[in-house]
Amino acid sequence: MNRQQLIADVAQRADLPASQVGKVIDALRDSIATAVSAGDKVTVPGFVTIDRGHRAARTGRNPQTGETMEIPAAYTVKISAGSTLRSAVKQ
Repeated sequence: MNRQQLIADVAQRADLPASQVGKVIDALRDSIATAVSAGDKVTVPGFVTIDRGHRAARTGRNPQTGETMEIPAAYTVKISAGSTLRSAVKQ
């Protein structure tokens, strides 16, 4: 499902204009990105938890040359499915 299909589906289910749903989805995306980049955890109970993780620096190996190299530390995004989403996928 792409963005336009998501907007159309939510608009139909919520009986709202697609333009409003598009604005809500954009605002939701921005709110989540701002919170996670600030180090906050975003939880929608039963659906999803989004959190910022940290990957430590490590030594890696170039697969073409076999040469060792340092991979710098980095922030990542952790996403965990909630119980309702997991149950929906199992069916």
